[in-house]
Amino acid sequence: MQCDYFDAGVCRSCTLMGVPHEVQVADAHARVETLLPSVPAWLPPATGPEAHFRNRAKMVVAGITDAPTLGILDEAGRGVDLVTCGLYPPSITDALEPLRAFVTRAALVPYDVPARRGELKHVHVTASPSGELMVRFVLRSTESLPRIRKHLPWLLEQLPAALVVSANLLPQHAALLEGDVEIPLTPAERLPIRQGAVTLLARPQGFLQTNTVVAGQLYAQVAAWVSEIEDDDDGERGHAPAAAPTPAPTRLRVWDLYCGAGGFALHVAAYDSTTGREVVGVETSEQAVAAARDAASTARLSGTTFVHADATTWAQLQPDDAAPDVVVVNPPRRGLGAPLCGWLDAAPPRVRHLLYSSCNPASLAKDLEALPGWEPVRGRLFAMFPQTTHVEVLVQLRRR
Repeated sequence: MQCDYFDAGVCRSCTLMGVPHEVQVADAHARVETLLPSVPAWLPPATGPEAHFRNRAKMVVAGITDAPTLGILDEAGRGVDLVTCGLYPPSITDALEPLRAFVTRAALVPYDVPARRGELKHVHVTASPSGELMVRFVLRSTESLPRIRKHLPWLLEQLPAALVVSANLLPQHAALLEGDVEIPLTPAERLPIRQGAVTLLARPQGFLQTNTVVAGQLYAQVAAWVSEIEDDDDGERGHAPAAAPTPAPTRLRVWDLYCGAGGFALHVAAYDSTTGREVVGVETSEQAVAAARDAASTARLSGTTFVHADATTWAQLQPDDAAPDVVVVNPPRRGLGAPLCGWLDAAPPRVRHLLYSSCNPASLAKDLEALPGWEPVRGRLFAMFPQTTHVEVLVQLRRR
């Protein structure tokens, strides 16, 4: 991939820009194998496009009202305009100029980080594969809301693909991308995004994998491995001794911890199964849980439940007879941490399979050391973040 911003030295966020994509993937795979030596087998890496793959742009707004910049800040806190960044699909880059014009039209004052004054901090744009958009204005206060509402019809006329528009309040001076309060500005509050075999319903504050193509492969891999686990079950679940009558098999029970908008849980639940599955997703973001519940209802996945809770605390509070057969985890970059690793290592006997998806192989390696009762079976790298050293890794483990 070639980038004018990188070549001009304006933006160096993509540290591997100019390195052939296949070399990036091969180097990443070698690093991961070295970092995770206990994983005995690796599937071929999953890849996607090296450009136009990011479904969400989080643009810092700077400059002045009559000439705003949308992009990043330099070392001095000045705006660097990146409206034609090649990481984003045309549906996003085509929306940025109308959004720039809207800043001027609605007299929104860009936030000046060094001076700590102004109102508009960021503009976030999320795109579905079919081109529909979710737009969010991250503001310091509600001062600008009347003008945003007044001129919103003009923006929607310029961007008819914008299904969801909201304002987010971030009053503190901090290196954050959003605050806690979200104010809907359109009747629609969710954006349908097809990832893999499932349509997720993205909400403004919900987590969404940023690379739609590779995320679909990740979700499909987890669903396939769960299906193999179900098919290869050795008879411990729901079977009596040979001399006794054979009872009806019990349903496979799966927990998806740190489930976000429900990508893993919904794929596991939707995957063909003769006995059906009980799937529970657990997530701390209320917006993400609401989106996951909506998606499950729309897909008519009646055996799927989503819980708003801390994953570690929730797991520790469950009775032994509610334990799952399979646990899927997708923690933040810091990893699972000692409490949840401790619970997994001492989990009830029924818990025999663990699928661990990680965006930070270093914390994954640390967690694997904290799980002595678990044996890695195989892994796969997912090239979720081309042009950078970041990767997603999926590892299957079983109880020793």
